[in-house]
Amino acid sequence: MGPASRDLRLPSIDGLRAFEAAARLGTFERAADELAITASAVSKRVGTLEELLGTGLLVRTGKTLALTAAGKEYLAQVRTALGLLTAMPLHQRRAQHRERLRVTAPPTFARQILVPQLEHYTRTHPHVELELLLSIPYLDTAAPDCDVEIRAGEGGLPGTRALLDDRVLPVAAPNLIERLKPLRTPADLAGAPLLRTPLEPWTPWLRAAGLDWPEPDAGPRLVDLGLTLEAAVSGQGVALARPTLARHWLDSGTLRPLFPITAPAAHPYQVRSRDDSPAAPAFVAWLDDVCARARAHAAEWLSGLT
Repeated sequence: MGPASRDLRLPSIDGLRAFEAAARLGTFERAADELAITASAVSKRVGTLEELLGTGLLVRTGKTLALTAAGKEYLAQVRTALGLLTAMPLHQRRAQHRERLRVTAPPTFARQILVPQLEHYTRTHPHVELELLLSIPYLDTAAPDCDVEIRAGEGGLPGTRALLDDRVLPVAAPNLIERLKPLRTPADLAGAPLLRTPLEPWTPWLRAAGLDWPEPDAGPRLVDLGLTLEAAVSGQGVALARPTLARHWLDSGTLRPLFPITAPAAHPYQVRSRDDSPAAPAFVAWLDDVCARARAHAAEWLSGLT
């Protein structure tokens, strides 16, 4: 090794990647997200590179980064070097190719139907990186940018198709049922606390039960099906429940059905997906199977009430 080789100081690959990502994305934070490290680690790697070169490469301009004159010149060289390294076959790992899939769903659907089955999905689709976001039920807000959207609504929403049609029936905690006795017919619910949510109005079930009562207007108004079921579990009132969503509580006896009379859910679940998402069709097909099994279990459970 000659004297020139001994004097040569080479930067680390991690330092070069940190600099290239920060220059391309404009902030240390965005570079950190891409490299799966912290923003301070990106900044430190870039600082080490600048110290090695003896010149500044990036400067902060407000909340973003800007290249210095030396940084612009060096960036072109770094990209060429990284491109050559990336092109080497031994540096390419096919197993690292992953598809990202963003899914939004209402909170109760996500917790009671989707999340319990996700292990099966991730095991059978190891190449997909799934990100699950909760949407805000009932409120007229735009859904986050996503590949697959699950939502509840009246009738067919634009671009959607049916995913899970449900039936509803009144349920209550055992201690509340004891306090409300006798409950022989639906009319015996007169005076009982009926839990309210705009996601599951009482009127359709009341009509199915032959009652012309108005929609309840007393008590808290809970804009979430899961919160309504939790309130019922704690004995605060009678709730209208979908067996697909209340399966855990119904199977354990924490909630009990009051009458076998059912009515269609006012807001059935629907799904829509982006045409340009390669992972979306397989996920929706998997989701159809999950919902079919949930629907079959609910139908079996309801048949046992009659």
